Amino acid sequence: MTLSNSVRLLDRHGRPYGYDVKGGPRWQLPHTPHFSRDAFAAAHVVADAARMQHPTRDMAIDWDATLAYRRHLMSLGFGVAEAMDTAQRGMGLDWPTSLMLIQRSVAQAKDFPGAAIACGAGTDHLTSFSGLTLTDVINAYEQQIEAIEACGGRIILMASRALAAIARGPEDYLRVYDRVLQQVREPVILHWLGEMFDPALRGYWGAAPLNDAMEICLAVIERNEAHVDGIKISLLDKDREIAMRRRLPGRVKMYTGDDFNYPELIAGDSQGYSHALLGILDAIAPAASAALHALAQGDRETYQQILAPTLPLARHIFAAPTHYYKAGIVFLAWLNGHQNHFTMLGGMQSARSLGHYSELFRLADEAGLLVNPELASERMGVLGRLHGI
Repeated sequence: MTLSNSVRLLDRHGRPYGYDVKGGPRWQLPHTPHFSRDAFAAAHVVADAARMQHPTRDMAIDWDATLAYRRHLMSLGFGVAEAMDTAQRGMGLDWPTSLMLIQRSVAQAKDFPGAAIACGAGTDHLTSFSGLTLTDVINAYEQQIEAIEACGGRIILMASRALAAIARGPEDYLRVYDRVLQQVREPVILHWLGEMFDPALRGYWGAAPLNDAMEICLAVIERNEAHVDGIKISLLDKDREIAMRRRLPGRVKMYTGDDFNYPELIAGDSQGYSHALLGILDAIAPAASAALHALAQGDRETYQQILAPTLPLARHIFAAPTHYYKAGIVFLAWLNGHQNHFTMLGGMQSARSLGHYSELFRLADEAGLLVNPELASERMGVLGRLHGI
């Protein structure tokens, strides 16, 4: 449809211009979504702006809005990847609050038969690396795994900043992962997060060249195959993901974390496909639900037609510095009325410019992802006036 309302945005040169909102969506949501791929949306958290006194320290969460968004995702057919970097894990969200989030998400998922909650288990409660040993890292992993398993959550074994800081080489990674994986109750999803998402993870697996790092990661999987459900890699390198996918043991899944190339990787080729564990699914959930449902019906044309317009939006949200992508995810949730403010833990909403948010608004509209165009336009206008345009 065509709307008469217009909103002032900034172009790439910082010049204001009037933009006529198109409105959307331009697809039909399935009544009962059915997917042929496992699909986890890594979900953001909603800060409680009223209770936040110190934005760089406070763990003030709006629990009602945060959990409501997870219900929204599950109603669209998605599993939830909980307490991951999309939820500002390690960039505003600490482990005690993460555990509360995990416990509440797992509890409410019982209202959605078949919904899966996969939860980040890491070592982020180790805040000082001075004098740290591999045993300390193992114990930290075990502590978080035990807490998550106790409430019924599945495990995503997150990459460890502590391990990256103290490991002397590949053998240290093998020692830690062998020990931890032998103790899990059920197969886990490993998580290889590239340095573009977290600079502290540079050289993960004990090798700087990515080809060497991939060999070490594959060795971890092969040595512990019975304890590994899959591997999520977030390297924004589709060729590397495909190459690794083709070398995985038969029962081990590849979960794409490539927010630049997800339509192609999920669709797959004659030799296989990737499942999905993606932050961008938080932002494009309605479109992704319709597209994945079409793919499950064998309708690849509709799948591509729905997802293709979301790619420019995704590549903009995840543009360098990529680890600030969370701001764009939360901005779109605010535009669409899933929260009543645009404030983030740690004040991260300030990590992107008004020009960035202007382009995000336009691309979201082009992709049919402004579900309430009038509200989105009103809120974009408020943000613009706040910044003097």
